[in-house]
Amino acid sequence: MAHQATPVRTARLGKALGPEPTAVSGAVLLLPGGDEVSARRPSPVLATASVRALGRRLARAGQGEGLVTHVVHYRYRGWNGSEAHLAQDATWAADEVVRRYGDVAVCLVGVGMGGRAALHAAGHTAVNSVLALAPWLPEEDMAATPEPVKQLAGRRVLIVHGTNDERTDPELSFRLASRAKKANRDICRFEVHADGHGLHQYRSEVHALAEDFVMGSLFGRAFSRPVEDALAAPPPLGLRMPLAAGFGRSLRR
Repeated sequence: MAHQATPVRTARLGKALGPEPTAVSGAVLLLPGGDEVSARRPSPVLATASVRALGRRLARAGQGEGLVTHVVHYRYRGWNGSEAHLAQDATWAADEVVRRYGDVAVCLVGVGMGGRAALHAAGHTAVNSVLALAPWLPEEDMAATPEPVKQLAGRRVLIVHGTNDERTDPELSFRLASRAKKANRDICRFEVHADGHGLHQYRSEVHALAEDFVMGSLFGRAFSRPVEDALAAPPPLGLRMPLAAGFGRSLRR
């Protein structure tokens, strides 16, 4: 009896969040979290829960600008060492945006392991900005190659991390940002004091910060003063910027 060939897994873009614009002029790709090692398929519902609320907010904010927002559905739940499956899928998704919508700017928005994928895939020519929320990064090992940062050159980058995150070490994202800042002044990092990995305690502030950064990066809207200051400040100041309680209630100067 002949064996059936194992079907090749493919990544895909979820249905656009919110009403899809008639003319697309920018795209957000939402990269959910994942595991360090897993060959299983992610659950479509559970895996995307961490990014859907933020995605809907961004879709509303950019509706008048021609923003389209998609969740990336990975082939595998795990990063899987040198395979870096999640980063590969993020790169594929940027290619898919270009295929569907043409030459539009892309912002990669990732959570946890998806934040690592966003940082890795930043070198894609369509990507102009990266937002990494509580990114999972490997422990630094003298024998291992450090996380790459060259691909971040020429991109605006925002990292947001809770100081009480017990799943992804905030100090590792600070160190990566410090290395990246040497070659790219357009990188900043906000610390959410006393918040954990899910950034639930200050969720409204984090989402307001994300909206401010994404709309400014993709469509040239003026950044709020805290984001401007964080981008302009020398390290470590602009990489340990505290996210103020109530951020977003009066964003503009």
